[in-house]
Amino acid sequence: MNLTFEEKDRVIEMAWEDRTTFEAIHLQFGLKEQEVINLMRREMKPSSFKMWRKRVQGRKTKHEKLRVFEKGRFKCSRQKQITHNKISKR
Repeated sequence: MNLTFEEKDRVIEMAWEDRTTFEAIHLQFGLKEQEVINLMRREMKPSSFKMWRKRVQGRKTKHEKLRVFEKGRFKCSRQKQITHNKISKR
């Protein structure tokens, strides 16, 4: 999938956020979890990628099915201000 610089930047930002699921990234950008991992590997420095992978592996908040809290419960107060967030503009 060909993403613009701004879209890649937003995917990376969402992937770093603890409470943004891979499913949300898939819904907004059409990228599956493995594609997000490949994008992160390609676009980040090796040390940053390793740090991110260590953080994300096994993190229940990155997978919607593993979450124990309700959807939308932890919505960021600044989410409406994010300029390239297609979901918040619906």
